[in-house]
Amino acid sequence: MFSTSCLYQYNYFCKDDIVVNQGGSSSGKTYSILQVLFTKAIEERVVITVVGESIPNLKAGALRDAIEIVNSSNVLKSLVIDYNKTERIFTFEGGSVMEFKSYLTPQDAKSGKRDYLFINEAQGISYAIFNELYMRTKIQCFVDYNPNEEFWVHEKLLGTRGVKLFISDHRHNPFVPEKIREKLEDLKNKDMELFKVYARGMTGKIEGLIFRNFGFVDAIPKEAKFIAHYLDWGFTNDPTAFGSVYKMNGELFIDEKIYTSGLTNSDIINKLKELRIHPNDEIIADSSEPKSIEDIRRAGYFISGANKGPDSIINSIDTLKPFKLNITNTSVGLKKEIKSYKWQIDATGKTINKPVDYLNHSIDGIRYVALNKLKGNGEFDYSFA
Repeated sequence: MFSTSCLYQYNYFCKDDIVVNQGGSSSGKTYSILQVLFTKAIEERVVITVVGESIPNLKAGALRDAIEIVNSSNVLKSLVIDYNKTERIFTFEGGSVMEFKSYLTPQDAKSGKRDYLFINEAQGISYAIFNELYMRTKIQCFVDYNPNEEFWVHEKLLGTRGVKLFISDHRHNPFVPEKIREKLEDLKNKDMELFKVYARGMTGKIEGLIFRNFGFVDAIPKEAKFIAHYLDWGFTNDPTAFGSVYKMNGELFIDEKIYTSGLTNSDIINKLKELRIHPNDEIIADSSEPKSIEDIRRAGYFISGANKGPDSIINSIDTLKPFKLNITNTSVGLKKEIKSYKWQIDATGKTINKPVDYLNHSIDGIRYVALNKLKGNGEFDYSFA
């Protein structure tokens, strides 16, 4: 029905009440668990609930994977008789249902019962919400996460009866592109803590974060003043990152709008149109691709290259640090990046004034806005307006 990795086998045959998948980047844990749940939806008549921190997180991750799994299998497509896009519910020929949901409070989580539960990216979900959902799950619960640091799974689940832990990394996933493998393995030459977490799936505690003064908001305040859009190019192995930066009361507000790999310049232009980006609103892009900048400009958009220089990375970081960074909850990629963006550590264990070049696509874009639009004293540079 579909091609699988060893993680599919581990999860499918596991009989424990709670199956915990701790994994590094590109280990395929979410994809494999979803394949297991699709299999169970066909073999049994069950209700399956997949839970994420937010609907945007689900749409960018587990739900996108689920749609890909269905579309890549003619057998599965024939057995899924309906997909309600609004409610995010798959209905199967045999009567099974798979729903994708998010809960704001433990009280919300008390509604509904299910046979199987999947807590996706569990570090973004409170233990109280998990517990309410688990208490209303009849058969089995799956949990997955990246092990940036210990949280309630480590404190309350691991080591207890009926809980099975699988630790995985990209080496367990035969479908990972070689370029991504190389990038993950190269982390050992950049930062051993990030290597341990993302390349080996081991529990870590990421120290030396560059930005600590940040928070999350539901929306950009109406009173906030628009500064500029950012654009960081990506394609096969890295996402294209596009978003908007605003300022209010000495703080920055950031709304990531695109964080997707595989986009051509034509695709980017079409997405800018879908987002109704005004032609007069400035876009500040990575200046390393002048041809791409010209493509966007010829499509009618006001786009400029970032004012890079020999020390532009450190200068832009220093420019951003006086501001509190308020990130919208829909900014899925940036929320992950901000929690991992850290200084490099040399062979002696000393922090050096150079960031690790990993998980920094939206952050690079925000730096471009800082280079062109913000003064080093934490003020908006009106000379560029």
